[in-house]
Amino acid sequence: MSAETPASREVPRQNRFTVWRQTRPFWAGLFTVIGGLPIAYLPYGDMRLGNITLAMKTTAGAGALIIGVLLVTLGLTMWFQPIVRVFAGVATIILGLVSIPVSNFGGLVVGFLFALVGGGMSIAWAPAPPVEDALGPPYDEDPEESAGTVPEQYGTEYHATETTIDADGGRNSAA
Repeated sequence: MSAETPASREVPRQNRFTVWRQTRPFWAGLFTVIGGLPIAYLPYGDMRLGNITLAMKTTAGAGALIIGVLLVTLGLTMWFQPIVRVFAGVATIILGLVSIPVSNFGGLVVGFLFALVGGGMSIAWAPAPPVEDALGPPYDEDPEESAGTVPEQYGTEYHATETTIDADGGRNSAA
């Protein structure tokens, strides 16, 4: 399954987003995008408190805009190209750390924290094993044939190696 085909045609229409979301680091990308928005916006935004206008404009506004746009791009990359999730996560953490001195303490710490959490989640995410691997090898025996049989059990005379003789038949000896 790739970004071009979000879910197979056999999946019901209401479950396609769920299937798409479970095959990629969705929450990591969402946190990264949310973290990039305040970092990019705050150096250019104004806040009004009654008749008082609080301008957050800084001389490093271009740097903050670049960091914010890169974080949004990395978040979208985590969604649509999950194979590069480790690179995107490391780059997100580095950009989040760089945003502290560049962009009003990392978007007033909110964007910085979202970027760190999103980057860490992206690095930690791993795709789920395929369903066939999770269930193990297919079972070849007919269940009716083996219904009355008991598996072979080893007595105390069986020893896997010579070192297990000293352990009185135990199978968990270290040496």
